[in-house]
Amino acid sequence: MKNLMIGGLAALFLTTSLNASAQIDPEDQINFRKAGYSFMSWNMGKIKAMAIDESVAWDPAQVQAAANSIAATANSGMGALFSPGTEKSIGDTKTRVKPEMFTDREGVTKVGMAFNKAANELAVAAATGDKAVVAKAFAATGDSCKGCHDKYRND
Repeated sequence: MKNLMIGGLAALFLTTSLNASAQIDPEDQINFRKAGYSFMSWNMGKIKAMAIDESVAWDPAQVQAAANSIAATANSGMGALFSPGTEKSIGDTKTRVKPEMFTDREGVTKVGMAFNKAANELAVAAATGDKAVVAKAFAATGDSCKGCHDKYRND
């Protein structure tokens, strides 16, 4: 039941986001999605420094804030920023997205849902304050990122 509810909400957000993205020009869509992914990457780096590398002192409140930011961004409907016209660089606005991102709807949906699930589970793990639980959820979230990058991003 929970998965059905999450799937329904994701479809609702995607539909709403698709309507909103029609009003944003392709260059801005590329810039907005790059900003979202950069923000999530920065927050992943904060968690990695505390839970994995231990190069920064463990701060459960900061980990939770970072994980919540990742989950919120993942659930914000960013998929709508991959509309026609954003599959290639535009002027000085570069994108590394592969053409398959725009043709493999089933695969994209699969990796997108996996990422949303992992990001949400990271936020739940962070709420426990348990470093080992966070580290495990962090690894799963990173794997879900890699799953998309491997298929749909040019390096």
